Amino acid sequence: MPQNTAPSFSDLIAQCRHSAVHLEMRDCYGVGEEAAEFEAWCGGWRPDPDPATWWNPSHTTVRDAVARGVVFRRARIVSEPVSTYITYEYTCTYQNITAGEQVRWLPRRKASDLALPGNDLWLFDDRLVRFGHFTGQGASAGHELCDDPAVVKMCASAFESVWERATPHEEFSV
Repeated sequence: MPQNTAPSFSDLIAQCRHSAVHLEMRDCYGVGEEAAEFEAWCGGWRPDPDPATWWNPSHTTVRDAVARGVVFRRARIVSEPVSTYITYEYTCTYQNITAGEQVRWLPRRKASDLALPGNDLWLFDDRLVRFGHFTGQGASAGHELCDDPAVVKMCASAFESVWERATPHEEFSV
């Protein structure tokens, strides 16, 4: 049953035992601190490759979960040519990979025949979905948890379909 509030990401990851998958389908996000970093990136700033300069608690959460055996996979469906924001995300994806995630990219035109959920999501251990809601401008509009087995199954199937078609980060270019 859907819930209106969601535990923090770190709490959900702490409960995760096997897998955490993330499906992203927007071409632009404007969320919190990342919005300021994106603006700086547009102005020419680039993150230092040294993890000590950008590592944050989210990276630690992922790294620690991977160390306990949780497999993290992130799939991004993107329009082509990609937006400036997706180019920014692409150039910073090494940070996700350094933390322990696997990342793949799927051009939107290759997803036309896939049944996809209406919102971005995280799926934890094939048992719990955390939908992310966003405004038209890409700002967070909250999250919603769902453990309905039919919804979980649909989201898992959608993610696997995307993952199967998507290109690994190291082989994709923007």
